[in-house]
Amino acid sequence: MSTPVQAPAGQQPADSAGRRAIWLSIAALAMTFMLPLAGLVMALFALMSGIRALPRLKSAHKPTGTAVGGITISSIALALSAMATGMQLYLMDEYSAYQECMKGAGTVSAQGECFTQFRDAAQRKLPPDVLQLLGAMQS
Repeated sequence: MSTPVQAPAGQQPADSAGRRAIWLSIAALAMTFMLPLAGLVMALFALMSGIRALPRLKSAHKPTGTAVGGITISSIALALSAMATGMQLYLMDEYSAYQECMKGAGTVSAQGECFTQFRDAAQRKLPPDVLQLLGAMQS
């Protein structure tokens, strides 16, 4: 009997580790705007990939810019997705009521009324400072 041959741990080229980190972080940022919870998970994977790529790049005497960029972008995606997920959880009841209202809204004006009700309910629940910050971000 022979024992299986195992590949060394650092067999993967260092350049691909840095590229993987940056691509995962860009995907995490995109996912954050579509599905914040999925963006949160993807950002964690991207952050781990970037952190793991740094020693590989340093040991291969390669530039670490791609890994550092991946870490930076994934950190931004992580913060944004955490805030968006937190906001969704905080406004879960209001959002559920909005979805129920939209199911019964047969006209554009009825849909507008559903949005107005959602906005008013969210404004009652959120502190005024958050609303001013959101208003400043929209303009």
